[in-house]
Amino acid sequence: MTHPEIARLRLLNQRISGEKCPDPAAVVRWMGALQAQDYGQAVWAVGLRTLRPALAAVEQALADGQLVLTWPMRGTMHLVPAEDAAWMVRLLAPRVLRGLTARLRQLELDQTTIERSKTVFYEALCGGRRLTRAGMMQALEQAGISTQGQRGYHLLGHTAQLGHICFGPQLERQQTFVLLDEWVPNARKLDREEALAELTRRYFRSHGPATVHDFANWAGLTLADARQGLEAVQPGLVSAKVEEQLYWFSAEEMPVVAPTNAVQLLPGFDEYLLGYKDRRAVLAQEHAAKVVPGGNGVFKPMVVVDGQIVGTWQRAVKKGVVDVVASFFDKALEADAVACASRQYADFLGLPLGGFRVESKC
Repeated sequence: MTHPEIARLRLLNQRISGEKCPDPAAVVRWMGALQAQDYGQAVWAVGLRTLRPALAAVEQALADGQLVLTWPMRGTMHLVPAEDAAWMVRLLAPRVLRGLTARLRQLELDQTTIERSKTVFYEALCGGRRLTRAGMMQALEQAGISTQGQRGYHLLGHTAQLGHICFGPQLERQQTFVLLDEWVPNARKLDREEALAELTRRYFRSHGPATVHDFANWAGLTLADARQGLEAVQPGLVSAKVEEQLYWFSAEEMPVVAPTNAVQLLPGFDEYLLGYKDRRAVLAQEHAAKVVPGGNGVFKPMVVVDGQIVGTWQRAVKKGVVDVVASFFDKALEADAVACASRQYADFLGLPLGGFRVESKC
């Protein structure tokens, strides 16, 4: 196996090319979790992996409680299957919370304040109520708990990572918070070993070929825990060695994936890049800074051809149409090569494609 073959297999296994998932819930269930700190990018990450991409369908799945936005891993917001949110948070969030001790001390947030905040949030939300972020901050302030200096944000995230709250349906285009146990009353119950095995299985079937280090980095697990999970599901995986690294994926045999000139417009923060610790198979090192300029943690939407990230793109919505501009690292593709992917994105939004433009260099 070579790096280009790894990239093409990942396109297939991530449902970016080849077989698509039937609906948004199936996408997130297949992927395990999708990074989602940017809402507009996250819904497109789901949409591009579905058979009939539509923003309305993704938002309906969120409104119906099929999908949940919360902080299960690495202290970062993700989309997860609603029925799996509780066990994912229990498995992955404790390690994140242990790493926040110094920051909580800086914010003067002690255990007493955290417990009081949990009570405030419970009383504000119980009985199926929902509040926007502003409403949650107001509830804290009215209880005498200061939200200044990021205290409120950390109390929200901390309480979510304890498994008490999560994001609920939108209210006038604003995200709301709900009690997790009320929003997902029929949550799956897995013990730690079952949860670790389930997460490992989902990762390698959807993200493979990948290494155990990739999995540990994605999930925010220790390498020892990642290896334990891999050992539990290893009978259902196959492996291939590339440059002395062992890659695992779920398949009885390695399919032959032919090169393709198809263009895909991926969102920023997409699992195709962020789902791995080692990203060399899909992104040349000399171009990495063009995807995340200045290393500021903000990943640009990406143009992918034959499994390789070859440029970035941006959209502008104005006067009821969407315009797409693509920029390339090296030689630009012909505009017609970007047109099909641009139309797919416009169709997802339910808007006409006003125009698309190709620039020669990022």
